[in-house]
Order: sequence, then structure tokens, then C-alpha cells
Amino acid sequence: MNIDFKNQNLSTREQVYNMLKDQILSLKLPPGTNISEKEISVQFNVSRTPVRESFLKLSQEGLLSIYPQRGTFVSLIDLNLVEEARFMREHLEKAVIKLACQEFSEELINDLDMNLSMQKICVKKKDYKKMFELDEEFHRTIFKRCKKEKTWLVIQQMNVHFNRSRMLRLVTDYNWDNILSQHVDIFKAIQDQDADKAEKIMEEHLKIALVDKELLKKEYPNYFK
Repeated sequence: MNIDFKNQNLSTREQVYNMLKDQILSLKLPPGTNISEKEISVQFNVSRTPVRESFLKLSQEGLLSIYPQRGTFVSLIDLNLVEEARFMREHLEKAVIKLACQEFSEELINDLDMNLSMQKICVKKKDYKKMFELDEEFHRTIFKRCKKEKTWLVIQQMNVHFNRSRMLRLVTDYNWDNILSQHVDIFKAIQDQDADKAEKIMEEHLKIALVDKELLKKEYPNYFK
């Protein structure tokens, strides 16, 4: 796999980092996988320096665990951090959804409507990676249109374990109708400017993860701390 060096806006390190992070978050590199600088440098056809720098950054983000004399491993999913991220998202997203109902805009409605149309296609195609991206974009759009995009960026700093848990859920169970249905209900509540209903649905939506994490831990015990 060669890196596309046509993208002159990104350094080699940034491209290696982005590709590795994508493979970890999409579970192409599952939790517990042993990887090495040499292996990745050969795979991406780059020197070991950008790989080493990428490993360091990913370890700082909690996605890699580096053990001297033992090697580097894709970190196991930490359920305590999953819950902490879910807790933060629940409270911040309940607050921002109320703003969305109060500061109703046609731009927000159009963006969410288009997103939902694409989600419906993903459900039919069972495209878990694209479904995850659209799910994230649905929530980010609400923050963006409420002028709270920096708050969303703060959330992302804590989201790595939560996101891998969510991705694993999509891979494990292709019955995504409940996720889509709740997104549609959130959209309709914003349209109706019904802040109480929107807040309640958002709370229920984010509490799905509480049930999911226990089921996933039973299904994939080696993926979790």
C-alpha cells in the first residue's frame, strides 16, 4: 500500500498517521493487534521515521500501547473511557439540541435531511463505515449550525474508545433501523421546535451505548480491558 503523495498539503507523517488511525477506528486493525514500525513502513512504502512519529501520536491519543521490549499493540477498548465519553456527549448534546430547536434554521434542516437520505441508503447497502461517518456528521452538523463547532472538537478528544465501541456495534449488528429511526425523530423534533421532545430522544439515543457495551464485551472479550 503506497501513500498518495499527490496530496501535497499533508506531510508523510500526517498521511501515515491518518491512514493508521482510520484502520484502527474502522477495526481493520482490531484491538490487541501487534504492529511494528518495520511492518508499517514496508506496507506504506515510507521510511520508519514518520511511522515512529505516528505511533507516538496515536499512543498519546490512547489508540496504541507501546511496551518497551515487547512491542506496539492496538490498545484495548477501555469501557471506563467509553462511558466517560458517552456521559459527556449525552449532556452536551442535550444542551445543543435545545439550542437547535430554539435557533431553528433552514440550513440545518436541509443539511440533516440530506444526511438522513444517505443514511437510508447505507442501511440498505449495509455499509458500516459510511454509516458511522454519516452518524458522526449528523451530530456534528447540529453543533456546527448552532455555532458550537469547537465544543464538538473537544468531544472528539475523548471519543476514540467510544467511537471504536460504536463501530464494533455497527459491524456486529446490521439492524440499524433503531439508530436511523432515532435520527429521524431528532430531525422532526427540531423541525417542530419541540425542545423537550428532542432532548428526551437524544438522551435515549446516546444511552443505547450502555446496553451495547455489555453485549459487545460478551461477544468480543479480547477487545476490551
